[in-house]
Amino acid sequence: MRTQSARVALRSPVLEDREEFLERVLASRRLHRPWAYPPDTADGFDALLRRAGAPTERVHLICRVEDGAIVGVANLSQILLHNFRSAYLGYFGFGPFEGQGYVTEGVRLVLRESFGEIGLHRVEANVQPENLRSIALLERLGFRREGYSPRYLKIGGRWRDHVRYALLVEEFRAHEAARRRGEAG
Repeated sequence: MRTQSARVALRSPVLEDREEFLERVLASRRLHRPWAYPPDTADGFDALLRRAGAPTERVHLICRVEDGAIVGVANLSQILLHNFRSAYLGYFGFGPFEGQGYVTEGVRLVLRESFGEIGLHRVEANVQPENLRSIALLERLGFRREGYSPRYLKIGGRWRDHVRYALLVEEFRAHEAARRRGEAG
């Protein structure tokens, strides 16, 4: 399934994306570190493809509509249904496209899928407290801060503190309705 807005489209990664993806990752190290360590080898990309096929994962490439360029990645992991109906959100953009709103738009599309097609009740995102741009993205999309988790996740070989943000389906719908009213006014 291909989901898109006026400027970005989501699609699943395929083997043919490997070269462009790895070039973008390598060119974006200064943007990613120390926040994220995306796959930067062929084996790492192939592992991402395998993960994308798991029933508890959704990996999306965020692509610019005008030319198909891969501008970022947004994924849901540990998707649990039944009574829990929750997942974790992860995302990152690529350096040449930073600050242009593409990742925000792509994540918004992932949230629409999460609360629509998948039927989730809650999406959680954990961000290192110094990653102010990522926190701003979450807050732009209506996420609220729930807490602080010391030494929460091992990234780049170190246990790192995180702040926990969450968004419920009702909150997302209210935020989107308010956003649409703001655009109309």
